[in-house]
Order: sequence, then structure tokens, then C-alpha cells
Amino acid sequence: MFVNVKQHRVFYADGGIAFDPAKPTLVFIHGAGMDHTVWTLFTRYFARHGHNVVALDLPGHGRSPGDPLPSIEAMAAWVLVVLEKMQIEQAVLAGHSMGSLVALQAASSARVSKLALLGFSYPMQVGPPLLEAARKNEHAAIEMLMIWGHDHLAQIGGNALPGMGIITPIQRIVERAAPDVLFTDLNACHTYTGGVAAAASVHDGVHLILGDRDRMTPLKGARAFLPNFRQAELTLLKDCGHGMLEERPEETFQALAAIVQTR
Repeated sequence: MFVNVKQHRVFYADGGIAFDPAKPTLVFIHGAGMDHTVWTLFTRYFARHGHNVVALDLPGHGRSPGDPLPSIEAMAAWVLVVLEKMQIEQAVLAGHSMGSLVALQAASSARVSKLALLGFSYPMQVGPPLLEAARKNEHAAIEMLMIWGHDHLAQIGGNALPGMGIITPIQRIVERAAPDVLFTDLNACHTYTGGVAAAASVHDGVHLILGDRDRMTPLKGARAFLPNFRQAELTLLKDCGHGMLEERPEETFQALAAIVQTR
């Protein structure tokens, strides 16, 4: 589906079910270099079980045209404009990796009822080799993203679908991103400094879903940041790296469902 925001078309996936103002709304925000398709399994379920689903393509990603936004603050402001345009008064924001920073930054808005921060850590600094490779639009950046973004077990098999790797589909998503998109996203994560102030503005309803083997955004960073929230709950996924959406889809779904269903 498309919605026009400031003379720009914005794409979002609705899980195949039209928006109903009477239903609660769940907004999904993807990670660096990715798009709405990373949330496909989750959007289908929640759309068919009583929720509006808005899985966004940020500007310059997926089917949303334009240039990628250069900062987490700009992305968060854009998300809130989309919610206003769609007349969404209350929504749960679920963001993965870069998307978790965007959700956190947007959380002070009265339109945000809960946060689900997946693969979250703060600060979310990016290693110089990855950042430089992305700046040069080298495929090595994607390779590093796949290696460091997944537990080693996910790199040798384990998909429930015979004959399909866990990493390959997500790699193809990043590979189809336009030049400079991955670098812009990674640099936005690397330079974001508003996390502490954003956390202070959130009263409750914060839920973190983390992988115990995450090497991209190490668990220790999220745990060290937890005291900045007035109240937060943590779900730890066992034997899981940063790419929980594809590494542990069922466990991730169960954690999300528990958050959404909790009043």
C-alpha cells in the first residue's frame, strides 16, 4: 500500500488486510539496508489476528522512493509524520537494529504506546572496516554484515525449509538496495547520540528482544543501557545472533506476540 507524505509516496505492507481504525496498530521498522520484506512472517500473522499492520519502507528503501534519510532523528520524525498522515493515534513500534534506534527516538510521541526493540544496543557503533566498505559500495560490506550479523550456526544451515539457507534471503534483500543506502544507514547508527535522552522520555511499555550470541550489537551494550529506562523487560533468545527475524523466527514471533497482547 502507498500513502503520500509531503509529496512523496511511502510504501508499507499491511499483511494483506486493509487498515481498520477500530483495530490496534503495529508498526514495523526495518534495519540498515533492508526493507519491509524482513517482517513478512510477522505481518501476515498479526494482520489476520486483530491488528492493523504497517511494515514501512523507509525513504530510499524497498518501494519507497527518494534518498535515504541521514540520521536516526530524521527517520524517527518521518515515521511520526507517517502515523499522523494515516491518522494512527496509538501504535506499538517494533524496530530491528537500526529500526530499534528509530523506534526509541520516536517513543516520546503520544502516538507511541509501546516499544519492541529487537537487536538493540546503544551506542550502536559500526566498525571502521564495515563502514568504509559500505562507503565505497563494496560487496564486502554485505559479506561482513552477514557474517557478523548472524550466529555461526546460522551460517552452516538450520533453516526449517529444506534446501534454503538462513542467510541467503536476507543477503539478497541488502544486495538490491540502491548505492549509498547501506552506508547512509550504518553511518546514521554510528553517529546517533540521542539514546539516553530518548530513553528518559519513555515512561513504560519498553520491551527488548535480544540474541544471546549477537556480535553486531553485543548483549552487554543493551544490558548496560537498561538503567536508562524507567521500566523495561528483556527477552533473551537462546543460540541466536543479531538476525533473529531469520535465525529464530518462531521464538521472535512468540516474544512479539506476548508484547502486543499485554495491556
